[in-house]
Amino acid sequence: SLVSTAIMCFTRGLDLRKETEDVLCPANCPLWQFPVFGDELYASLSSICGAAIHRGVITNAGGAVRVQTLPGQENYPAVNANGIQSQVLARWASSFSVTRTRNTALEAVGRSASTARPSTGKRPKKPLDKKAGNKDCKADIAFLIDGSYNIGQRRFNLQKNFVGKVAVMLGIGTEGPHVGVVQASEHPKIEFYLKNFTAAKEVLFAIKELGFRGGNSNTGKALKHTAQKFFSLENGARKGIPKIVVVFLDGWPSDDIEEAGIVAREFGVNVFIVSVAKPTTEELGMVQDISFVDKAVCRNNGFFSYQMPTWFGTTKYVKPLVQKLCSHEQMLCSKTCYNSVNIGFLIDGSSSVGDSNFRLVLEFISNVAKAFEISDIGSKVAAVQFTYDQRTEFSFTDYTTKEKVLSAIRNIRYMSGGTATGDAISFTTRNVFGPMKDGPNKNFLVVLTDGQSYDDVRGPAAAAQKAGITVFSVGVAWAPLDDLKDMASEPRESHTFFTREFTGLEQMVPDIIRGICKDFLDSKQ
Repeated sequence: SLVSTAIMCFTRGLDLRKETEDVLCPANCPLWQFPVFGDELYASLSSICGAAIHRGVITNAGGAVRVQTLPGQENYPAVNANGIQSQVLARWASSFSVTRTRNTALEAVGRSASTARPSTGKRPKKPLDKKAGNKDCKADIAFLIDGSYNIGQRRFNLQKNFVGKVAVMLGIGTEGPHVGVVQASEHPKIEFYLKNFTAAKEVLFAIKELGFRGGNSNTGKALKHTAQKFFSLENGARKGIPKIVVVFLDGWPSDDIEEAGIVAREFGVNVFIVSVAKPTTEELGMVQDISFVDKAVCRNNGFFSYQMPTWFGTTKYVKPLVQKLCSHEQMLCSKTCYNSVNIGFLIDGSSSVGDSNFRLVLEFISNVAKAFEISDIGSKVAAVQFTYDQRTEFSFTDYTTKEKVLSAIRNIRYMSGGTATGDAISFTTRNVFGPMKDGPNKNFLVVLTDGQSYDDVRGPAAAAQKAGITVFSVGVAWAPLDDLKDMASEPRESHTFFTREFTGLEQMVPDIIRGICKDFLDSKQ
């Protein structure tokens, strides 16, 4: 039988290596997050699973899809189908089509088996290696429990029982989920860290031993404290694994939770809120902010909020919560290469480029920027144009939406003049990346030039790299290969690009995006 490769919700056409490939989409992809461009023929920048649902090949329950890589085209149309609105794209270097395939054998290529299950047929229970735990549910989870007078001693004990059941069902182990507990009351108290226990029965015992603290339910204060302090490497957080806080709230918080939600998102923490005994109509007057749940969760899309009517008879709520916590794909606040990078473009505006080629350069930059999730807490883009002089077209903090960034790129005016690339790199390192140096995002500089620089490029590029900036050099026409290699980060081969013609730039877009993502992942290992 044919073999299907299990893919992620956000795997795009350009991530596949073969011309025809059978893939398996997971269930419940958060479709609104992954863009689809075109109809029937999709730009390879599109999410494969998104395109398959758009085309009606599968539903959101996932399933097998055959992907055929095809040449690029112009004018991918925007069409609304099967609950997905595809977007317009002027042109792209490659496309793909999606068709149905019979359910095939499965090849889980470096993916977790939970996303890689065929949607039909029983699968044999594989024995869970007790010590390793549930490898399909790798997550670092903080249970933020309510220890305030709101809940009281009796319900506090029921809450502990529920958390214990969730912890056991998660399948805690050395290679599975790790958990810790923080108690929210007047002042937050970290009861135990991720590194303290890696076996379910130890965790269960530690939860049973927790004492009730009392005081106001300062949940906002506790959430902020947890996001900032709990997930450090020395406290047992693991690199590249989703960070999750499950906030249990009996009633409502006594303090402001919105700011804590923002801090958590900035730290790449996925916040779930389990609310029990929602405020009654009479009590609403005492609640500071009625929409406190929506403002604290990772995304206000229904997935991150969970309600239980009371603390009694909660067993039936355990499994659905565990399934949410193990849905890797849905952890939209985790740091990925798409939402955690700053990309600066350094654009050669010298007279040898010419007006029409300059437009092709801007199109190239737009197509790279388009792949990233640009927002105030996500990825950021900046652009500097240079001749003998430098001009900051826009800095990282000027625009916080993709639309505004793309519009700013379109509006860049061609300067024309000489070529001093070294000076321009120094200027960009100091003025554009300087203010970002302590930020959470990884920094990348893409230098585009079509000729020999009049000054030294090696020193300024080395200084940029020393300041934590990864440099990609993209040369066109007369750009000397030695200069390009001198500017590029190590390994130089994979950070240096060259094309004879400006029209060749668009073929490089997927490679630059893939290169940025590879470097981002390597830095997280």
